[in-house]
Amino acid sequence: MKNDIDSKFILSVFEKIREKGERKGEGYLLGGVTAFSDFDGYTIFMEDQLVKLRFGFHNQYHFDYEKDEHMAQFEKKLKAIAKDY
Repeated sequence: MKNDIDSKFILSVFEKIREKGERKGEGYLLGGVTAFSDFDGYTIFMEDQLVKLRFGFHNQYHFDYEKDEHMAQFEKKLKAIAKDY
């Protein structure tokens, strides 16, 4: 699966999770996705049980997952957060 995702979309979903999510340790949980950042805020992370997204400086990002179907489910969660919250 090609991992083309809009940087503005990622950042807007991250902000929704931070604003409306439930605080869990250093991060926030909303719609099955946990979001947190590193200590300086330059790198953000969003993850569920099967997919991890690292988004950093200069809009570079990396997904870590085993199966394409896991990535497809993760994208659905992100789109649902963007739409429903």
